[in-house]
Amino acid sequence: MWEKIVIIFTKIPELRRKILLTLLLLAIYRVGWQIPLPMIDSENMLRFFSGGALGGLLEHVAIFSASQLNQATIFGLGIMPYISASIIFQLLGSVWKPLEELQKEGESGRKKINEYTRYATVALCLLQSYFYLRYLISATAAAFAQGQTENMLIQSEIWTLMQSSYFHYFGWQMAGVLTMTTGTVFLMWLGEQIDEYGIGNGISLLIMAGILARMPDAGLRLLRQSSFELGGGGTQLGVEHLLVLAVMFVLVIFGVVYITQGQRRIPIQSAKHVRGRRVYGGTREYLPLKVNQAGVMPIIFASSLLMVPVLILGQLEAYGPFWRQLSAMFRQGQSYTYNLLYIGMIYFFCYFWTAITFNPKDMAENLKNFGTFIPGHRPGQRTADYLERVMLRITYVGAGFLALVAVIPTIISGSMNVDFYVASFYGGTGLLIAVSVAIDLVQKIDSHLVMRNYQGLVGRG
Repeated sequence: MWEKIVIIFTKIPELRRKILLTLLLLAIYRVGWQIPLPMIDSENMLRFFSGGALGGLLEHVAIFSASQLNQATIFGLGIMPYISASIIFQLLGSVWKPLEELQKEGESGRKKINEYTRYATVALCLLQSYFYLRYLISATAAAFAQGQTENMLIQSEIWTLMQSSYFHYFGWQMAGVLTMTTGTVFLMWLGEQIDEYGIGNGISLLIMAGILARMPDAGLRLLRQSSFELGGGGTQLGVEHLLVLAVMFVLVIFGVVYITQGQRRIPIQSAKHVRGRRVYGGTREYLPLKVNQAGVMPIIFASSLLMVPVLILGQLEAYGPFWRQLSAMFRQGQSYTYNLLYIGMIYFFCYFWTAITFNPKDMAENLKNFGTFIPGHRPGQRTADYLERVMLRITYVGAGFLALVAVIPTIISGSMNVDFYVASFYGGTGLLIAVSVAIDLVQKIDSHLVMRNYQGLVGRG
């Protein structure tokens, strides 16, 4: 392994430049991730958003969006507006005829869709940052009226100045909106630079960097909860608990890699044809269908939608015991109702996303046009029906895997009294994204090594 790393940095200058440039751009992202908006009181914000329904929502969203909304930084919105815009256009491409035709135009159509996605990203940034800053202003105004300076999210002297003049009030809000919008656009540009001049998928690497940056904090929380005494005491974790958690972490990652790489290989046969005196075709190959065709999107959709009732009911708890009981039913990590809804929505979105991204009729038509067929199934509609039947079955397995990974943090948190923030690194969206991006990155590095007649990072002697 170390020999291959030495080869990368000493004998392949092009790959070395790509890796170093990618690391530099990721470092720039991490620096901007720490810079707060002007006139924001960072300490009060951390205290205000620690715990509670809203704090849990922002902490959860931050895992898969590379955002920092609980500290209002210049990259506070993260890359989520761009991801949202991409998902919107991907969904529209399956129901809106002009966009569907644009997708079939190849490279030129893809560039046009990317241009529309950028415009939509800017619009979403302006909208989201405006409402986010409006919330900060309203929370600061409420704290100021009650004399609670420790809950003022905007610095008190700046807030007093803003109250004296509408120009200062409006100017600060517009500056904040433009700053956060520019930050997301800059992150989008960083991702494109990584795609073009670096290595790996830029947007995915930014998200993975945000996830991995939280691991030291999770490790510190785990150490604070540990007693380093056999058996621990109370809510303390003993040495044997830490060993079990370490083994489970390795096993969960192994399972995620195994299922993520899992494929259902369908044998296909190409027809023979004669050109001159030579016979071409007739070879037997495989059509790979991924077990986890939907990727991480079902968990993102399900968790995002379930956060809405959690946030709303959390605000209604003060109005009586009925709302408190209803809120407890939707509390993440503490309710069977939440887990059952979570699993059901993951299954639904697995089939929904697979139906959008996988078209058996188009695949059957392409096989027919290239003179390829599946043994035992006639080309055309019979092949399409067979592919759809196979995809329905393996999607059920993939959805079960995603559901298991999604509830593993809840199981670990409840059975071992581990902080849910720490347990979330054992499954869920963050782990899936990190593992998937790491696999893709290793495969792209391997392609550079193999192209130059070197053994890949994961190759065997």
